[in-house]
Amino acid sequence: MDELKVFSGNGHPALTQAICDYLDIPLGKCEVFEFSNENIFVRIMENVRQRDTFVVQPICTPVNRNLVELLIMIDALKRASAARITAVIPYYGYGRTDKKDQPRVPITARLIADLITVSGANRLLTVDLHAPQIQGFFNIQVDELTALNILSRYFKDKDIDNLVVVATDIGISKRARDMAEKLNTPLAIVEKRRVGNTDEAETLNIIGDVEGMVALTVDDEIDTAGSLLGVVAALKERGAREVYSCCTHPVLSNQAISRIASCPVKEVVVCDTIPVVGEKKLDKITVLPLAPLLGEAIRRINTGQSIGALFAE
Repeated sequence: MDELKVFSGNGHPALTQAICDYLDIPLGKCEVFEFSNENIFVRIMENVRQRDTFVVQPICTPVNRNLVELLIMIDALKRASAARITAVIPYYGYGRTDKKDQPRVPITARLIADLITVSGANRLLTVDLHAPQIQGFFNIQVDELTALNILSRYFKDKDIDNLVVVATDIGISKRARDMAEKLNTPLAIVEKRRVGNTDEAETLNIIGDVEGMVALTVDDEIDTAGSLLGVVAALKERGAREVYSCCTHPVLSNQAISRIASCPVKEVVVCDTIPVVGEKKLDKITVLPLAPLLGEAIRRINTGQSIGALFAE
C-alpha cells in the first residue's frame, strides 16, 4: 500500500494537479465523462490493486454532478481492488443542512456522509466544514484541515494597523476568535437573522467597537455575498475605516460577483477549495493556494504520520 495514487474528478482538476506537483507524483489516469443521456461513466486506466488511492473532488457547482462523479469514482476504485480509498473533498457541499431545524426537512449532510461511506470510501479528508458535528456523521476516519493559518499568515504579512476581526455571525465566532488570537487583534461579532429559506439575511447589530478601525470579516464561505454586503454596510455605518473579508470557500453563486464588485470591501481573500475562474477572477478577489496543505496531509496519511502536527504552533 506504499504506492500513492491521486485521481481527479472534473470538479477541480487544477487543484489536483497542483497537489500531484507538490507530491512529485504523476496524476492518476482515469476517464470521467457524461454520456448524452446524462449517465456518468468512469474508468480507472492504471493498476490500483493494493494501492493507497485518493480521489480529489469538491462538491461544488455543478453540485449534484460532482457528487455523483465522486461516488462512482470511489466505487470504481473499490471494484479495482484498491487497498484504501480516501475521498478528498476540499468543499463539502450540502454542509449547511446539518440539522433538522424545521418540521419535515432532511439532514442532507448526514445523507451525503452515508453515500460516501456506502460507495466504498475508507476515510475522508476535507477542509473547514460548515459545522464541526458533520465529522460525527461518518463511521469512517475523518481528517478536517483548516485554512485559518494560511489566511491569518496572509493578513499578518500585510501588517495592517488598528485591525479588528469581525465574525459575520454568532455561529462563526469561535473561528473568528481563533483568527483574532493569531493576529493579536480585538474581536467584534455581527448579530444577524436569516430570513426563511432564502439567501437573504438581515443584519441586526454589531457587538464590539469598530469605529476608526480596519475590519476583517471572517466566514467559512461566501455564497451569494448578500450577507457580506449587509455586514460591510453595517461596519461602515459604525465608523470602520476600511473593510477586508476572508473565507475558506468561494462559492460565489448568483449575484455574488456583481455584489462584491460594487461593494466597498477593499479585498476579499479566499482559498482555492473551489475553482475561481472566468468572471469570478475580480481584481479585489485574492485566491490563496491550498495544494501544499492538502498535499502534505495526503503524504502524512500515506506514511502514517500525524495530521494534527501540521497545525501545532
